[in-house]
Amino acid sequence: MQNEDVWLVVPLYDEATVIAEVVREARATFPKVVCVDDGSHDDSAAQAEAAGAAVVRHPVNLGQGAALQTGFDYALGDPAMRYVVTYDADGQHQLHDVEVMLERARRGDVRVVFGSRFLDERTEASAGKRLVLRAAVAYTNVTTGTRLTDAHNGLRVLHRDVVAKLDITQNRMAHASEIVAQIGAMRFDGQRVAYAEEPVHILYTDYSRAKGQSLWNAVNILAELIWR
Repeated sequence: MQNEDVWLVVPLYDEATVIAEVVREARATFPKVVCVDDGSHDDSAAQAEAAGAAVVRHPVNLGQGAALQTGFDYALGDPAMRYVVTYDADGQHQLHDVEVMLERARRGDVRVVFGSRFLDERTEASAGKRLVLRAAVAYTNVTTGTRLTDAHNGLRVLHRDVVAKLDITQNRMAHASEIVAQIGAMRFDGQRVAYAEEPVHILYTDYSRAKGQSLWNAVNILAELIWR
C-alpha cells in the first residue's frame, strides 16, 4: 500500500467539529494517522478514532509540544516508519503540499523538509501577522543557526533518524523553535543535518481563526520565543 512508511502525527485539542473530516481525507492518501488527544473537553478523540486514526490520550492538556513528542514516540514503535509528518487538526494544511514535501524528502539528500507559507502567495495572512511571524523567523534563525523563511509552520516532514533524536521539552508555542534548534544542532556522520523548505498553503478559515490563528497568537509566539 502506498505511503505505508509514513505516519501523520496530529496534535488534537477540542477539534470535534472538524477532526473526523480531516482524518478521513488524510487517510485516503496516508493510511497511518495518529491523533494525540491533549486533554480535550469534547469528543475529539472518539471522532478521530471513528474516522480511522490511532488515538493516544493525555489525561490533561500538556500543550502541542508534548502532544507532538507523544506522537513521535508512537510512530517510532512502527518499524516500517520512515517519515513522520506533523499535521494540524483544524484543516489548515493541504494534502497536496504533504505529497510534494514527501517527494522532496524521498530524493534522499535531506532528512527534513519544512513547509513555508512565505515562499509563494497562496497563504492569505494579514500584513500584521506576516510582520510578526517574520520577526519570529529572524529571531529563530539567529538563535538556532538555521536559515528558514517560516520557522513556525506546523507542517514538516521528518526522517525517522531525526524523529528518534528529537526531545521536545517546550510544550507551548516555543516548541516549534525548539524543534528547529535541535535539528540545527544535529549531526549525522559528523555532518549537520540537511534540510529544505517547500512552499505550502496555510488555509485560514473562520474556524481556524476562532481557534487562535490570529495576530495576537503570532505575537504570543514571538513573546514566548524571547522569554525562552
